[in-house]
Amino acid sequence: MPVTAAQIDLWRQAPTETQILEFKEAKASFDREKLNEYCVAIANEGGGHLVLGVSDLRPRVVVGTSAFQKLVDLVNEVFQRVGFRVEVEEVLHPDGRVVVFTIPSRPRGTAYHLAGRYLMRSGSSLVSMSEDRLRAIFAEGAPDWLEEPSMSGIDAQEVIDKLDTQAFFEMMKMPYP
Repeated sequence: MPVTAAQIDLWRQAPTETQILEFKEAKASFDREKLNEYCVAIANEGGGHLVLGVSDLRPRVVVGTSAFQKLVDLVNEVFQRVGFRVEVEEVLHPDGRVVVFTIPSRPRGTAYHLAGRYLMRSGSSLVSMSEDRLRAIFAEGAPDWLEEPSMSGIDAQEVIDKLDTQAFFEMMKMPYP
């Protein structure tokens, strides 16, 4: 669904930027490496939007941007650098041109990196992910016990041998809530 001027106005009303919504004034230009870093960080935070042409301090004013005039080429450049597709749209807001990057979430159990740096947002800064955050993300990919295959090819007696019958009968005596 295309981003509209009304959507931009709605985002501008947010009390603060979030892990998934970032505004940058970028009147004339925006550093391409910084763009790639924001794409990786926002993807690692669950996906979101990077909006160029809007001041990042409240009240967020549409200032317009002349950055990135060739959006088709830019989509390919970003993909080649970060390894995932980022949608880029030009929105002709009544107060100026706005460029919106719609960044997908990282896959479950995977963290994106840029040149070996796993990035995330911390306040208004981009920082390397901590080891505990990386461990938590990578653990998302591990199967839980419900996803593991069950035993097959066993007979009734083997099933009974595997059951904790004492625990079963104690559970049967428990009151139902």
